[in-house]
Amino acid sequence: MGEMRKAYGQALVEIGNENENLIVLDADLSASTKTSMFKEAYPMRHFNAGIAEQNMMGMAAGLAVSGKIVFASTFAVFGTARPYEIIRNLICHNNLNVKIVCTHAGVTVGEDGATHQSVEDIAIMRALPNMKVLVAADASQAYAMIKEEAKKPGPAYIRLTRSKSADVYTEEYSHQPGYAEVLQEGKDISIFACGLMVDKALKAAESLKSENIETEVINISQIKPMDSKTILQSARKTNLAICVEEHSVYGGLGSAVAEVLSKQHPVKMDFIGINDTFGTSGKADELLSFYNLTAENIIKKVKELLK
Repeated sequence: MGEMRKAYGQALVEIGNENENLIVLDADLSASTKTSMFKEAYPMRHFNAGIAEQNMMGMAAGLAVSGKIVFASTFAVFGTARPYEIIRNLICHNNLNVKIVCTHAGVTVGEDGATHQSVEDIAIMRALPNMKVLVAADASQAYAMIKEEAKKPGPAYIRLTRSKSADVYTEEYSHQPGYAEVLQEGKDISIFACGLMVDKALKAAESLKSENIETEVINISQIKPMDSKTILQSARKTNLAICVEEHSVYGGLGSAVAEVLSKQHPVKMDFIGINDTFGTSGKADELLSFYNLTAENIIKKVKELLK
C-alpha cells in the first residue's frame, strides 16, 4: 500500500532538482497535498496562495505565460469547482502549461464528509477544451504520471486520493501516456476502471476465474483524450462492458467510454459509481461499501450482465 499524494511530493522534488523552471503553488493545504516536500527542498519556488483557489489559478496562469512549468494543488473539490471560471478562461482558453494536481478526490476523503468529497471533478474538467484528464490507480502510477506530464506542454488535471491505495504496479512501473492498459485479458466481459477501483476490478476478476468467467480488466488512467483503440478492441472481443469509478456515474469514466462505444461499437453496458448523490461522512473503507464500490458488487454486476 502506498500514498499517491506522497508519491506526488517525491516526484515534484525530483523534477525540481532537474528543472529550475518548475514552480509549485498550493492553497493552504501543502501538508495534506504533500507539496510541502517541494517547499522544504525549494522554498523560493513554492508559493502558498492561501484559501484563495481562484487567485491561485490566476497566479498559475501568469507564471505559465512567463514561461514557467506550474503545478497547482489543493483538494479536488476546491481545485475544480471553486476556481472553474479562472481555469476555463485563463488556463484552458490560452492553453497554458499548468498542471492542476488535486488530492483528496472521491468519497475516500473520509470523515470530512460531502463538502470535501468531490465526485464530479472528472466531469467538470473533462468538459473543458484543451484540458487533459488523468487518474492514477496507485502510488507508482501517480509518481510516473507526474514525472511524465511535467515534460509536456498544456493544461492537465491529475486526480489523486487521500487514502492509501493497493499496489497495482511495481515501483519500476513506467507510465505509458495516453494508453489504456490491459491488466488482465479475458473474453467474456470488459471491465473499464480508473483510480482506486482498478484494484477492486482485478480482485473481482480473480474471484470470477473460479466460476470460469474470463474478465478483461483495463485501467483507463487517461480519461481525456481517451485511448479509443484499446477500448474498442476489448469491447469487440467481449461485447459486454462495465465501467467502474469512484466518481459520479454522470460525466466521468463511464460516460466517456459510452461515448466511444455508442458511436463505433454499441454493446450492453453497466456502470458502477456514485449514483447521483453527494458523499457523506465515514471511514474510507466504510464509504466504499456504502456506495457499493466493492469487488463484490463488481462480481454481482458481471453475473447480471452475463445472464
